[in-house]
Amino acid sequence: MSAAANGAGAGEQSVRLDIWLWSARLMPTRSAATAACRGGHVRRNGDPAKAAQRIVVGDELRVRSPGRERIVVVTRILTKRVGAPIARECYEDHSPEPAPQLAAAPPRRERGTGRPTKRERRQFDRLRGRDSTGAAPPWEPPAD
Repeated sequence: MSAAANGAGAGEQSVRLDIWLWSARLMPTRSAATAACRGGHVRRNGDPAKAAQRIVVGDELRVRSPGRERIVVVTRILTKRVGAPIARECYEDHSPEPAPQLAAAPPRRERGTGRPTKRERRQFDRLRGRDSTGAAPPWEPPAD
């Protein structure tokens, strides 16, 4: 088996993990990819990965980002950043579906719109479990 075939070569057969993550557009910058590796958010074939590790075709990468874990299998080596359609062809995505967002998000107000109106205040109170009559929320036991 040659050195390039087992991942120790410096040719097109293997590339640094942080460079590939950036090139395949899984990370916005190479330094972000390095920081993710340093923080333990990237695993290669089940083991924690360092940014300088060489990856080869067939490696499974697990990349954690806020609220999501991506599981990808490398199908092609990239050394330079490419467009999104080409980058998508360089890995197989085995990630689970992301968790659905909460159906009832709390009401949002734009910054600088002033004080809430009476109607908005009532909506906030209902959301927090307070009633305009001052009654306790239904999940609290009645006061003796």
